[in-house]
Order: sequence, then C-alpha cells, then structure tokens
Amino acid sequence: MRQLHVFDRPSRFVAGTVGQPGDRAFYLQAVDGARVVSVALEKQQVEVLADRLEQLLDDIVERTGTALPADETDTEALDQPIDEEFRVAAMGLAWDGDTGLVVIEAQAPVDEPEVAEETLLEDVEDGPDALRVLIEPTTARAFVERARRLVSAGRPPCPLCGQPLTPSGHVCARLNGYRRGVSLNP
Repeated sequence: MRQLHVFDRPSRFVAGTVGQPGDRAFYLQAVDGARVVSVALEKQQVEVLADRLEQLLDDIVERTGTALPADETDTEALDQPIDEEFRVAAMGLAWDGDTGLVVIEAQAPVDEPEVAEETLLEDVEDGPDALRVLIEPTTARAFVERARRLVSAGRPPCPLCGQPLTPSGHVCARLNGYRRGVSLNP
C-alpha cells in the first residue's frame, strides 16, 4: 500500500544537506508542527527542481501579471532527526489554479517506469511512496533561492572539465588523466 505524505501549507519546506562539500547528502524536508518528513535526493535533482519551479512561477507571473516576491529565505539547518523516508526517483510539479498553490511531489523508485507516470500527482492507493507538498508561490520563490545557494555552496568546478575539485586536485579528463593540482584557496 502506498504511503503518501501530504503537507498542505507546511510551516517549512526546504532543501538541505548533511555533511561537507564533496560528501554531502541532499534532502527535501517538509515540517508541520511535530511532523517532519525527509526524503533523500541528488544534488542535480535539487537543481532541476529549482529551475523548473522558477520557470513555473515566472509563467504564473506572465499569465496573471501579479508579482510573486519571495518570502524571507530560510537559512536554518534541517530539522532533526533526519530520518530518510525514501530516495527520490521521480518528481512532479503543478500549479493548482483553484487554490493558488504550487504542488510539488517527490516519489520513491518503482520497478516499472509507467507506474510512476500514472501515479505522479494522483491520489491512488497503489503506487510508490510519495511526499506531496502544497505551498504558496512566495514560499516556492524562497525555496528556489535557498536551493540555488545550496547547490552553489559545493566544491568549485575545474575550469577545464567542469568536474568538482578536491583540495588535492583531481584527475582531469581534458588533461588525459593527468592529475591537475588546483588549489581551492585563492
């Protein structure tokens, strides 16, 4: 049976990390009172979610002519304890015009990809576990700002290949595997 965690206007919805750059675990976390749900995902998924969410908000502004400024951006650490409910395999994003809310859903992996497509953003009994969050557009704007800072706070990229640098350098594909000793300290 599917476990669907639904948060309608939670007190907090953020992307966050645990660990040091290069060894960080990324999470989406929804909080409402004592209820805390955290799901793990990849850095690239956070970046894509922020991009698509920003695009959705810009489309809403264009269609309605209404400015959607960001709420004050949440800079606090993730709420404890961080108990991973599942690792995100698929995400969905929608605008609910009736309520004026952004709907974000993150789903657990499934064996059959067509099942994920059929159940994403749907209220069905069978399917993968999911976290569904309904938030105000201003909260969504603040989520985007925090996610962008989170993604950019990682290790700097190699100027040649774009892969993340470590303090001791890295094996750069553009240099045919020779170790490139690049200092992270300016």
